[in-house]
Amino acid sequence: MIMNIKSKFIRSLLVPAVLVVSSCEHYLERTPESIISEEIAFQNFVNFQGFTEELYHCVPNFATSYWTTSFNWGDDEIQSTANNFHFGVKIENGDFWGWQVEHDGWGAGWMDKSYVRTSYNSGSVDQDRIDKGLWILAWYGIRKTNLGLENLHMLTDGTQEERNLIEGQLLFFRGWFHFQLIQYFGGLPYIDRVLPADEPFREPRLSYHECAEKAAADFRRAADLLPINWDDTEAGRRTLGKNALRANKIMALGYLGKNLLWAGSPLMNYESTGSRTYNTDYCRRAADAFGELLQLVESGQTQYALMPFANYHMNFYTYGQNWAIPGGTEAIFRPPYHRGNHTNWGASKQYLPAHIGDGDIKFLPTANYVNFYGMANGLPLPDDITKPDPESGYDPEFPWRGRDPRFYNNILFDGVKVVQGSIPANMAGERYANLFTGGSYRNVSTGSRTGYVNRKFIPITANNIDRGFDYGYALHIMIPYMRLADIYLMYAESVAVGYSSPSGQSSTFAKTAEDAVNVIRQRAGVEPVHARFLGSTEAFLPELRRERAVELAMESHRFNDLRRWLLLIERPYTIKTSIEFDRAGEFNTEDPAENRVVNLREAVILERNFSEKHYWLPLKVADVTLYPEFHQNPGW
Repeated sequence: MIMNIKSKFIRSLLVPAVLVVSSCEHYLERTPESIISEEIAFQNFVNFQGFTEELYHCVPNFATSYWTTSFNWGDDEIQSTANNFHFGVKIENGDFWGWQVEHDGWGAGWMDKSYVRTSYNSGSVDQDRIDKGLWILAWYGIRKTNLGLENLHMLTDGTQEERNLIEGQLLFFRGWFHFQLIQYFGGLPYIDRVLPADEPFREPRLSYHECAEKAAADFRRAADLLPINWDDTEAGRRTLGKNALRANKIMALGYLGKNLLWAGSPLMNYESTGSRTYNTDYCRRAADAFGELLQLVESGQTQYALMPFANYHMNFYTYGQNWAIPGGTEAIFRPPYHRGNHTNWGASKQYLPAHIGDGDIKFLPTANYVNFYGMANGLPLPDDITKPDPESGYDPEFPWRGRDPRFYNNILFDGVKVVQGSIPANMAGERYANLFTGGSYRNVSTGSRTGYVNRKFIPITANNIDRGFDYGYALHIMIPYMRLADIYLMYAESVAVGYSSPSGQSSTFAKTAEDAVNVIRQRAGVEPVHARFLGSTEAFLPELRRERAVELAMESHRFNDLRRWLLLIERPYTIKTSIEFDRAGEFNTEDPAENRVVNLREAVILERNFSEKHYWLPLKVADVTLYPEFHQNPGW
């Protein structure tokens, strides 16, 4: 439902906004009877909630915003060479302007869209492919939250619970949209009032810490107002069983903690104070917020829990379940749902090489990143993967043997059986992944440049022979913004830094930083953190960061993690590599981890030439020329 309120939607904040929601009518084609007064729009919960619902549709789905979508921009992923228009390729070249639609002729990026894609056949709005950009809709959403908060007093026909639900959602989204922006651009104006449409916009940029404090206040108040589960409220029972995506106390606490941890991270602390170290005060506050959340979870007071490892894939996709929304009990914050087949139309084709999958553009995990997947005994690989490591048990002749179980779940490596059903005689040799040097899966244009393929987000049968991506299979892909495993790892980081020890714990939760990491490892069947990493925070953080790299691999976290840790421009995080090797001995079709290889080595594909300016994305020229107080980021 679209509610057009007299003269209130004339302008957004910095840029004009196109209203994009799942509706069969374009909002510009409104009829006079669709224009209603503020008194009607806000007078009761149903009407006010209708106004508020649009905020959910302002959340972009970063994983499905285009036919193929680039959203991993750290050292974790590299694109095949078939095309070069995605933002990930621009980042490789140091061209961070590429996030902007002005510098993206294809309109492929998820951070900036200024139009609604129309069907090429009928000319009508194609609801499967609504393009939503973070920049424009965040500012639009912020204005909408302030408009709602300013009119909260008009909710005269409603209970206190209903008022709390409305106010809590509005505050959550005001904090969420600001946080999403400042993590990429640094301190910005924090808009917490309705700006008059007839007055010049002169709000100054704040420091990162100033913005984070305002967001923290919004998240804290939202957490105090919102329920853990809408199904347990009187208002929520009207939509019983359909409330999973609605903002709740756990979401607000999760983003309260994340906002504070980011504020305490070296990059953000440097922007605000000039110190390139963690800010321990912010980290302690983050730990306490995460601890409050985890205490609720582990005491059984919430609907959230880690998914069993056997169902780990359901965090990201469902298959043959009538388009059930992925995420299970673990996903905390997700984008809104659109019709099922849209979610796999492009996403399922982004990974397997073109001759066995579909489409040209592929996104491949880099070999240097796959090296973060250590051994099942919890120890990392040696720095030089061509050398054996007696302590961990790693053997370069059997590099896939004994690895962290998440390696086998997330990474397609040489010899894995890809085609499960019958296969044409002329393709019989493609049943198993030929990812050795010179293998048929290694075409750099439309296949793997790195010797690995990402299988985390699709079933192995989603290829053009088994046809697992066809509509009838109901393959539904949705990568969450935040899930419970991320909370445990952010808690561990904030505790270790804020309380100065891996054995420290917050004031709100009994587990230590070490314990929190081991919860995630235990779920995956990995041994606990080794004693050699537990002597100090300095020894613990690299292992924690490795754990974060493995558990959250390719989920759009790595780029921002490297930035906030002040590591993005440092070697070896600027390098992307492939793994090169030859097969040796008899080929094992039953257990590819037992296949022997020779001549194992890493080869550098590219090295990114970054400087200090690359820690922040550049703002739009049209915006920074509006007035002096809204200045450009350094170096741009």
